[in-house]
Amino acid sequence: MKMDDSSTRSSRKMRSPHDDEEEKAHFQRIVAAFKYYRTHSLQRVAKTENYLRSLPAHHQKLLENYHRHLTEIRACIESNDQIIKLIIRDVAYMFENVNPTGPTEPVKIVSSRPSGADLEKVHATLKQFVRDWSEEGAQERQTCYQPIVEEIVSHFSTDMCAPQDIRVLVPGAGLGRLAFEIARRGYTCQGNEFSLFMLFTSNFVLNKCRGTNVYHVFPWVHQYVNNLLPEHQTQGVSFPDINPADLPPNAQFSMAAGDFLEVCTEKDEWDCISTCFFIDCANNIVAFIETIYNILKPGGLWINLGPLLYHFSDLANENSIEPSYQVVREVIVGIGFEIEKEETHVKTTYAQNPKSMLQYEYESVFFVCRKPALDDDRSPSQTGGR
Repeated sequence: MKMDDSSTRSSRKMRSPHDDEEEKAHFQRIVAAFKYYRTHSLQRVAKTENYLRSLPAHHQKLLENYHRHLTEIRACIESNDQIIKLIIRDVAYMFENVNPTGPTEPVKIVSSRPSGADLEKVHATLKQFVRDWSEEGAQERQTCYQPIVEEIVSHFSTDMCAPQDIRVLVPGAGLGRLAFEIARRGYTCQGNEFSLFMLFTSNFVLNKCRGTNVYHVFPWVHQYVNNLLPEHQTQGVSFPDINPADLPPNAQFSMAAGDFLEVCTEKDEWDCISTCFFIDCANNIVAFIETIYNILKPGGLWINLGPLLYHFSDLANENSIEPSYQVVREVIVGIGFEIEKEETHVKTTYAQNPKSMLQYEYESVFFVCRKPALDDDRSPSQTGGR
């Protein structure tokens, strides 16, 4: 898989030195969060161990199995740290024009302690291995990814066109499995991802992992609550469940790094845009929908599945709007899309620990929209803006 930075160049031509410094700082911050994983995680265990030792002796005796469990947690953390070292080992050379350091300059690590939010994102990234690249994640992928893949295959039949001539974009690609599955079927596919946590890790899986189930990760080791059995916290997962190199010889598969609204600007470029658990990642969901309309070719399809979690809702330093699905649907139609298929109450999960005593389930929306073959000049999409 190619880490394609060509689509970001136009948005970076007018960048100032200040912008570049901010980007370097951001890059270094994410690397620092990964590097701090082991220290932070072991400190959490040490705090519990110290409290355990302060308990009355007869309490400690009753908790001997729990004490042994904490030792197992330490071993899982150490194992995860070995995977993290592999993830960040070559990140300084991932991008041609996004590289925040020179080709021979080592990545400098910021001295300040990473934020709690960044460390939580490291934990979330470990769980993403399960959803995208493990046998244990097969059910989630069947529910969330398979309907999208089936719609693409149905609408772009090989009897009608050559798959490689169909260009599919997957914004919010995460660790890249949905985009990989589309490319595996012969379509020209590009993932787009903003999060460096995801980009670093998808680069490791897609470009460094060869073979099946060659690595082991402990994704639930930081879930200290709602465990029925001790081993449910320390359960390991092997990845990848499929060899990421198993693509057709002429497969066109790439990943574009950057903000969707800044990177994906070429009008009438894509035959299909597939979004899964993505559109609620916007401060302004209307800007996402409008951009999707603009960059689709006339007659192109938008396939979407997901909830409306609205990631920026209630964050102190972020603005956000959170319209209901009914209002979102009005926006979709108002911008010019024709809705061809629509299902509500689609039961889905996201990086769920199947053994946890607490289970989250979304009732997602699945729809297929088409941009009219003859673009209406009166469409709001022509007005531009964010």
